[in-house]
Formats: sequence, structure tokens, C-alpha cells
Amino acid sequence: MAELLLELFSEEIPARMQRQAAEDFKRLITDGLAKANLKFDTARCFWTPRRLALVVDGLPTSQPDLREEKKGPKVGAPDQAVQGFLRSAGLDSLDQCEQRDTPKGPVWFAVVEKKGGATADILPEIVDTAIRALPWAKSMRFAAQQFRWVRPLHRILAAFAGEPLKGGFDLGGAAVDYAATSSGHRFLSPEPFTVVNFSDYAQKLRDAHVILDPEERRQKIADDLRAAADREGLTVKDDPALLDEVTNLVEWPVALIGKIDDEFMEVPPEVLSTSMRAHQKYFSLQRPDGTLAPRFAVVANMAAQDGGERIRAGNERVLRARLADAKFFWDQDRATKLEDRLEALEKVIFHAKLGTVAERVERLASTADVLSQYIPGCDSNDARRAARLAKADLTTEMVGEFPELQGIMGRYYALHQGEEQAVADAIAQHYSPAGPNDTCPTAPISVAVALAEKIDTLVGFWLIDEKPTGSKDPFALRRAALGVIRLVLENGVRLSLTHVAAECAGLYGEQGKVSVDIRDLPKITSDLLSFFADRLRVHLKDEGVSHDLIQALFALGDEDDLVRLVARVHALRAFLDSDDGANLLTAYRRAANILRAEEKKDGTEFKGEPDAALFALDEEKALADALKTASAASATAIRAEDFAAAMTALSGLRQPVDAFFDKVTVNADDPALRKNRLVLLARIRAVMGQLADFGQIEG
Repeated sequence: MAELLLELFSEEIPARMQRQAAEDFKRLITDGLAKANLKFDTARCFWTPRRLALVVDGLPTSQPDLREEKKGPKVGAPDQAVQGFLRSAGLDSLDQCEQRDTPKGPVWFAVVEKKGGATADILPEIVDTAIRALPWAKSMRFAAQQFRWVRPLHRILAAFAGEPLKGGFDLGGAAVDYAATSSGHRFLSPEPFTVVNFSDYAQKLRDAHVILDPEERRQKIADDLRAAADREGLTVKDDPALLDEVTNLVEWPVALIGKIDDEFMEVPPEVLSTSMRAHQKYFSLQRPDGTLAPRFAVVANMAAQDGGERIRAGNERVLRARLADAKFFWDQDRATKLEDRLEALEKVIFHAKLGTVAERVERLASTADVLSQYIPGCDSNDARRAARLAKADLTTEMVGEFPELQGIMGRYYALHQGEEQAVADAIAQHYSPAGPNDTCPTAPISVAVALAEKIDTLVGFWLIDEKPTGSKDPFALRRAALGVIRLVLENGVRLSLTHVAAECAGLYGEQGKVSVDIRDLPKITSDLLSFFADRLRVHLKDEGVSHDLIQALFALGDEDDLVRLVARVHALRAFLDSDDGANLLTAYRRAANILRAEEKKDGTEFKGEPDAALFALDEEKALADALKTASAASATAIRAEDFAAAMTALSGLRQPVDAFFDKVTVNADDPALRKNRLVLLARIRAVMGQLADFGQIEG
């Protein structure tokens, strides 16, 4: 067995593309090996800014011999069929074939034995094909090579069993020979060196100031940053995404600490962190109390002789210019009040069919007012105020430079102009929760404005029929629905989604942006409620709640209070997990199946109360009495929202239902008796249907 070692050496590959490119290269090579019938033990890929590397262990030095049998025509078949068979098998005559008896008579078989070729002779084509098929999000041509690639390709290390592969790669105007050579860090160790295997390759790269393994590089950066911050009595602000990006920007990481000038520390810490992160890939440092320290960490791709002093000074100089811009934006933006910026929102389009952001702000204010009625402690005037100002920072210089700070900057500007703390916080939090890991607002005004923002989005796109389809969700409507669910459930907000959605739809109609026919509203709100049901299934999946339980409650058509709905779901699940619940569900299905068949046969629906005078057996009377008791008790419990008690009331039906099916023949010969018993079965369906549509429950 032998080892295949590959390295594609180029100019710096964009950080975001490296991992995927390395994995794609691995996939293409291993797929090529499989097609060539070359099995191997393991394949591992690595990457740095300037190289994609792959090592495949356990490759045979030659392909295995193949013996292929091909069935042909019957003996005595027309010559045309025989000749076609011979051509397909690559044979000259039937003398090279053998006859075999089959149930349908003697048949010609061709046995073709193929001698396996040397692996070293097969690999160049596999490598060439893989390089050409490597997909890039963006690629280009270069002056010296017509071959399209992400960056100019300088060298290809391609060694098998310690020897370079034959041939090379045509770049279109230039060629790169396959070789067993590589080189290290661009500045620290640029001299080429030869390698014999992966272990030798990785060690020589390390000696040449290149850490090949990205996971090792990432861990070293994290450890060095932590150690450097510890020496300053500080901690590194957690930022996994930035750590991943910086890992793909350096081959020999060296962590350095720089200083932020005091004059910039009056700028909000989010601005400083964002500016450092977005423009310079610097890490923010924090004091023990969590506040931003006047320090930053930079990961250099260089081990300097002066200990990094010149690198540190250069980065401080660059950062000073960056933060000067940020401070200028901060000072300029505060000169204009948020309400004075609202007029500018008339020029910002929310959606071509849904109007401007200025029009949206007015809807948000009205919707927040409506929602404040459902949220204890929420002042409607403050909710309207926060909603009206929530989008004003979109026209600021700071948000124009750093869009990710929208809402956050609005809070700072609101506090600067003397707004109430709760109003300012609601402005900052109105986009939250933006995902499953985002914190959910809890303050009443923040909850109202955040709900208004998401419900307005959902209703608007529902009105213009721009709903998510399949995996496509360009307007993040699934995320908005999950945000509504979290806001409602985590804060215990009792509201009617149908009512709020209808109110919001009415606001669109009043503005004349969307034609809203009052007759269409029930269908629109019902469809939107079904969408919430789908998202609720996703939300409750981690709690082990099956989707059919949620559907069983939504199917009632009168449940749009998510807090109450989830309480009913948990009560229903507990009931069905009990013996009484499981057996009663079985009995319900039996009754429903009988009713479905008989109603179809008679062309009618059985409903109403059975006639007690027609009860012929004690089991009929016992079931009717039990149904009356259960119906009254469950109705009372439902009104009190004691859903566990409502389910307990149903448990009392188990014994009389079982006894009824054991002793009573439903389809009696007497038509009146049969109808009365079917009506009694319909009462089972109706009484249990007060709590859920048990017909929707699977299993």
C-alpha cells in the first residue's frame, strides 16, 4: 500500500472559500479513485491561505485485475445480433466466447479479463480532472494563464509512493509540472523543499513557519490570544466566526495586543467592536466586569525580530484612522433627532408592493398599540413611540457604514435625546429574537414592538402571496414566525393571533398599498395560522412533542392563543401517554371508522342526542350517562383552562366505551335501534372533539 500526497499552491485564497474548496477537492479525488476501482484506507484534507492539501493513505500500487462476464444472444441467433454482441464485448469472434446452458437454452457468454494498470499511471488523469472540476463561488482568468481559478495557481505537489507523478497541468498558456516539492511561509521561509510523504511534508512545513492543520492553527490562535489578554488582566470577547476567519488568513499566527486611543472610548462599544472586526479582523478585549477595554488583539502572520513592535504600531495607526471615521459618524448622527429622520424614511422602500419604510413605521406603531392591550405593564403610548422611532436609525451614517448595528444605534441615539429607557431598549430589541440562539426580549414595550415588527412582516407578505416555498424563504418569514412564537411563549403573552393579524391587514388596506377584501381575511388568517402551526411543530420538536398533537388542536379551528394551545398540547400528550388515553384513542378510532362507513352508506351525518327510550342494553345507558358527565366536566375545565382536568374527565369514558363495544351490536337489524346506536357513537366523537380532533393523531 502507498500514499498519495497532493498540494495545490496558489496566491491567497479568500478565507471563506478555503474549507469548502479543500473538502470539494477531497471529494473529487476520492470519487475519481472509486471510479478507477482504487480502494484506499483514509483521505484527509487540509488548507491554509495559500494551499489546499490532501493525503490519501492505503492506496494499492496497481488496480486489481477485473474479470467481467457478459451475457450474449442464444446460440444460433442471427449473425447481426452476434456481431453486435462481439463488438460490445470488444471481441473478434465467438471462439473467444463460451456456451452455457440456461433454462431458455444454450447462450453465448463473453468472459473478459482486464489486467489492472499501475496506479501511478492512472493518477495524473484523476488529479487533472479534479482540479478542473473544482467549483468556486467566484473564479477568474489571469494574464499568464487562461485556466479559470480562484487565484493564480503556481505549483502542484503530486507525489505517489514518494515519487512525483508524471506529467503536469496545462493552465492554458503555461504549464505546471507535477512535483514532490513545496515551500513554506511567503516571507519567513520561502525556499522550496522536497518531500517524500505526508509526515515529512507536514514537519517541513512547520519548520518553514506553516501550520498546515486548520484546527491546530485555530487552537493556537485561541490559546495565544487568551495568554496575551491574561497578561493585560483582560479577556477576549468571544467571537467564533472571527476566529474561524482569522484562522484562514494566517499560516504562522502570532498574537499581539494593541492600544485604542482614549478619545475613541466614548464611542459606543458595539461600534468599536464592529469597526475593528469588520475592517481589520481585530479581536475586542474586555475588562473583568465585561466592559470594553481600550485594547485590541491582532493576529499577525509574521514572527518579527523586534517582537512585533512595528506590526503593533502599524495596526494602531490604521485603527486610529478607522475609529476616527466612526467617531465622526457618531458625532454627526447625534446632531439630528430620531423623529426628524422619519421623513427620510419615505425614500426607503420596504418592498415594492408593500410601500416605504415610513408607511411601515406607521403600521408598526398602530400594531404595537393593539398588542399593548394583551401585554401586562405595556404602556400603549410608549409602545407607539418606540415603534415609530425603531427604524429611524436606518438613515444614520453609522448604520449606513455598519448595517448590523441597526436598532443598537437607535437605542444610543434615543437615550442621547432623552427618551425613556424602556423606549430606547425596545428600539434596540425590536429585531429580536433573530434566531434560535438570540436572546428573547422580556420587557413589555420591547415585546410589543418586536411582535409588531414580525407580525407586520408576515401579514404583509401573506397579503401579496409571497410565502415560503420549499427550501426558499427570501424574506425570512419562517424566522419571523418562530420569533413570534418565542416572544409569545417565553413571555406568556395571551393574544388572539387571528385578531391581531386581521387588525394588521386592515392597516395595509387603509394605506391603500394592498387591496384587502374583508371577505378574504378569514382565508388569509387561517392560512397564516397554519403556517404558525408548522413553525410551532419545529419549536416543540426538541421537547418531544409530535406534530400530529399540534395538528389535532389546530384542526379545531378555534385555537389561536399559542400559550393556551401549548398547555393543551402538553395535557393531551400526558393523557395519550396513559393507559386510559391510549385505550380511549383506540376506541375513538373504532367509533370513527364505523361512523365513516355508515354515514357514507346512508348519505347522512349522525349527530345530536340519542333517544334514551331506545336503549335496549345497560351498556348503552351507561355510555350515554358517562358521555353527559364527561361533556359537562370537560367543558367546565376547558373554560377554566384546566386542561389536565379536562383530559381526566375523558378518562372516565374508557370503561363504558369498552363495555359498549364488547356487548352492543351497533348495526342492529332494527333500523331505529341501529340509528340510535350510531348517534351514540357520534356523541363519543363530539365529546372527545371538544378537546382535540383525535382523528389527526397518528400511531
